Amino acid sequence: MTDRSIPFDIPTIETDRLILRAHTLDDFEDCAAMWGDETVTRHIGGRPFAPGDVWARLLRYTGHWAHLGYGFWAIEDRESGKFAGECGFADFKRDLVPSLDGMPEIGWALAVWAQGRGVATEAIRAAVEWGDAHFDAGTRTSCMIDPDNLASIRVAEKCGYEEFARTEYRGTPTILYRR
Repeated sequence: MTDRSIPFDIPTIETDRLILRAHTLDDFEDCAAMWGDETVTRHIGGRPFAPGDVWARLLRYTGHWAHLGYGFWAIEDRESGKFAGECGFADFKRDLVPSLDGMPEIGWALAVWAQGRGVATEAIRAAVEWGDAHFDAGTRTSCMIDPDNLASIRVAEKCGYEEFARTEYRGTPTILYRR
């Protein structure tokens, strides 16, 4: 049997309804199902992700924690233990004007069953609180949202993010927020 543990600490955060925890290889099927759903990806790249892309995403999350000390968490429903999505901070090295360099970028995606239930707001508030305690004083964080994704815009604004630019990323309009 292969040891599937992570060789370094990724913090676990618990909220009233959620557990934000390290991704494991056992999350792959749930992640692939979520990222393969066109409802989830409609505003994130515009197309479902292939399993190989999801696999690379999982490995990238662990790499962020290993090299930068922050990354994405799997979101788990406390009551059922069901995979609800993922959220966290990343440095994607995006070719973007204005640049997000020096501002960890927060992001989130939820399985369809978890959408519209306040899960994203609860998870992002917990992640932001963690960031406030762990990033250097004065560090701004950012996020990038499709202008048509009104639900995510509401989540960002409820969590203290304010629009600072409208631009394009890979030929698609996007709004940049910072906190």
